[in-house]
Amino acid sequence: MPTYKAWEVVGQREFHWVERELAEPGHGQVRIRVLACGVCHSDMVTVEGLLRDPSVPVVPGHEIVGVIDAVGEGVSRHKVGDRVGVGYLGGQCHECDLCRRGDFVNCQDQPEVGRTQDGGYAEYVCVRASGVVSIPDGLDPLDAAPLLCAGITVYNALRNASARAGDLVAIQGIGGLGHLGIQYARQMGFHTVGIGRGGDKEPLARKLGAHAYVDTSASAPAAQLQKLGGARVILATAPDAKAIAALVDGLAPGGKLVVVGVSLEPFTISLPQLILTRRSIQGWPSGTAKDSEDTLRFSVLTGVRPMIERYPLEKAAEAYEQMISGRARFRVVLTIGQ
Repeated sequence: MPTYKAWEVVGQREFHWVERELAEPGHGQVRIRVLACGVCHSDMVTVEGLLRDPSVPVVPGHEIVGVIDAVGEGVSRHKVGDRVGVGYLGGQCHECDLCRRGDFVNCQDQPEVGRTQDGGYAEYVCVRASGVVSIPDGLDPLDAAPLLCAGITVYNALRNASARAGDLVAIQGIGGLGHLGIQYARQMGFHTVGIGRGGDKEPLARKLGAHAYVDTSASAPAAQLQKLGGARVILATAPDAKAIAALVDGLAPGGKLVVVGVSLEPFTISLPQLILTRRSIQGWPSGTAKDSEDTLRFSVLTGVRPMIERYPLEKAAEAYEQMISGRARFRVVLTIGQ
């Protein structure tokens, strides 16, 4: 049997370089020869042994781009040679109650790539065809990979946040998610405000497309936003519950705080902050494969690209440490078979 190389993780941060037999895709699956895989902060769930049995080996990675090299029975949409990708949500089942209502993101039988099924820290991966994303021409695999999680998360959140062109939209955090959020907000026609800690981040925020910058170390960010007229939408990307809560009073009446940065800390506000001005708070996950295709097409159309650091697959453990330490600026991507 032919074989391929992959990184398995057990326990906490125990990476093992292994050789596996190359299996044929099952019914409704395709096999992808991986070209690039992003190293996302959400990989910590797998690598740190959270929300799963840490004694069971699994291959991390859910920002996968490659080429289909085998197609299983029952697959008609994709063919060998297609450039494709897959993100964290590994494809809806089309049969559960939520799928029957069209809520594919919350499918009750959806694999989570890199957690409940093997992911892209490998030379090959088999995935459910309903989760496969077509990669448009003109988009390099290394640029496309982070857009299948970080990109779709902020793009989809912004386009569903009820803001209109010209509205003031603020992006909290100038990091892996935020540096894409600022670009998307600007290209969607919003009056874009970057929010970060320290004046040293302002030049980058403006280079990415921000019309204005709020330095949270200079004065209360909510007050600074109100001086600008109040935000119709604030997209919170940095995982700091206290810092996010401090933004609520920066919303205009009827404004919405959309949270995509995952923090495990308690989130505390007072109810009058919402009730008296009809403000709201919403969480947002990523999206479906179709949403990812929309994200990629918009990125090609408008020139939105991630800022990346490259590591070969053989140095995946180093790449993960670079990401989880916060030293990465801004997305880390594994290069595979290139």
